[in-house]
Amino acid sequence: MDFKYDVIVIGAGHAGCEAAAAAANLGSKTCLITMDMNKIGQMSCNPAIGGIAKGQIVREIDALGGYMGLVTDQTAIQFRILNRSKGPAMWSPRAQCDRNKFIWTWREILENIPNLHIWQDTVREILVEDGKIIGLTTLLDVTFRAKCIVLTAGTFLNGLMHVGRTQLAGGRMAEPASYELTESIAKHGIEYGRMKTGTPVRIDGRSVHYEEMETQDGENDFHKFSFMDTSVRHLKQLPCWTCFTNEETHRVLREGLPDSPLFNGQIQSIGPRYCPSIETKIVTFPDKEQHQLFLEPEGETTQELYLNGFSSSLPMEIQIEALRKIPAFKDLVIYRPGYAIEYDYFDPTQLKHTLESKNIENLFFAGQVNGTTGYEEAAGQGIVAGINAHINCHGGEPFTLARDEAYIGVLIDDLVTKGVDEPYRMFTSRAEYRILLRMDDADMRLTEKAWKLGIVKADRYELLKRKREAINSIVSFTRNYSMKPALINPVLETLGTTPLRQGCKLVELINRPQVTIYNMAEHVDAFRRELDKVTERKEEIIEAAEILIKYEGYIGRERIIADKLARLESIKIKGKFDYNSIQSLSTEARQKLVKIDPETIAQASRIPGVSPSDINVLLVLSGR
Repeated sequence: MDFKYDVIVIGAGHAGCEAAAAAANLGSKTCLITMDMNKIGQMSCNPAIGGIAKGQIVREIDALGGYMGLVTDQTAIQFRILNRSKGPAMWSPRAQCDRNKFIWTWREILENIPNLHIWQDTVREILVEDGKIIGLTTLLDVTFRAKCIVLTAGTFLNGLMHVGRTQLAGGRMAEPASYELTESIAKHGIEYGRMKTGTPVRIDGRSVHYEEMETQDGENDFHKFSFMDTSVRHLKQLPCWTCFTNEETHRVLREGLPDSPLFNGQIQSIGPRYCPSIETKIVTFPDKEQHQLFLEPEGETTQELYLNGFSSSLPMEIQIEALRKIPAFKDLVIYRPGYAIEYDYFDPTQLKHTLESKNIENLFFAGQVNGTTGYEEAAGQGIVAGINAHINCHGGEPFTLARDEAYIGVLIDDLVTKGVDEPYRMFTSRAEYRILLRMDDADMRLTEKAWKLGIVKADRYELLKRKREAINSIVSFTRNYSMKPALINPVLETLGTTPLRQGCKLVELINRPQVTIYNMAEHVDAFRRELDKVTERKEEIIEAAEILIKYEGYIGRERIIADKLARLESIKIKGKFDYNSIQSLSTEARQKLVKIDPETIAQASRIPGVSPSDINVLLVLSGR
């Protein structure tokens, strides 16, 4: 049989779900192909969404009309804001989720999106004609015709799992790998390599001595992931727990190293630097006497627990023996051991910023196949790829995000400009404009763009407009309302801040560390009445207004820097130069510029190996 679609998405992980939903919501006839319809949106590793910088990405996906934030809010069993002791640029939301409810919530959403079909099968080969995608074939011998294809196969391409010296083919435990597809893509000149990631042991909660651990409760305030006006908590909220490894644990692990695939040569590929296995930790930090572990619930009712911090591919008996040296796990019973998995990925420098291949027209890549790690990084790529696949089908300007607009923009620019030599994970430190990319203002940055594209509907856009008006009204009031020393000084003294010698505007007081919008409203009736005008999402709006007031100077300075550097973003150089013929460029710069073929001077400046003097040469040749 022959099926015809505008967009076909291969893989229903976090990238695939967002890509398929975005393309379909924009109006493309879309098909999502997955090996297993019962594993849509599966959390292959830890049952959590968000974290440092990752939480900001989820809020950006939500602001663009994606679903990860909505699904997380509906299935969260614990919510926290990380980095509260730091400034708002560093605040990051994180939620533990019910793994199974997360899957079924995603499936319910996808099955009810118009224009979106789901097909259970394994893709065998992409079909290319004259350098352009025309379709694919599957193991069921079905041919699909498509204008665009988005590949989001995760760890399934030639996936190989390791538990000690035991090797199992598969993309996840008990799930088959995908064969032939990598080769069908590589024959068109697309380079690929191998990467590794891992996952920890899953523990039976009935065997845990919780009294030997420290409880880590969640938070229950107004914060959540979605900007939509949704209920905050649907499910029972559960704690996590923490404990530490010890010298006896490390001794057992060291004795098992000869059977570790990471150290006996069995695994050659590179694993994630920032989420190392427990055996890597004890080798890298031999003098460290303990490592912290986090025990996380997998769901609202299940006894299954995830041991964060103990990823391992050691033999099962070594994993169990080492953990039983920890008091909390002295009677440990497990559901399955930790394991490592090797899989194929494609060099992301072969992609445009739209995530379309430079080699094959209308073929897009998103997620771990681009060398990233993390559900959030995958989903952020997925929504961008899905939007651009729709645009390629129906016309329109390519959709890209700049580094000063979104963490998603930083992520994609890093991938296509610098490439990867290890699984890429997002951190706030990767973003040079992180004061502009806060979790509180993702909707202010991105929802207008999504509205113009047509992926955001009227209800979300109207919600944004009301929020913006309410924030502007509060900030304007503080800038215009005068405070008299006689009336406010007693309050300032109780707050431990210097009394006024003369009158000032309210905004000047709120700029002080000890002063907040709330404690001023308690004592200034006119201000309290102004805040009472906010009738929806009041806490969210007041928090956003206070951040704008207190950090106005920092935000303004960073915006000036970003605007200055934007000049380099406007200088287009793609296709203008034969870099090999420019002898005034360094040899390394010529090689890198030929490989990446940057769109702009700004992108060229971010390529490793291209120096400031090389950029000056390009500026002169560009007539700037």
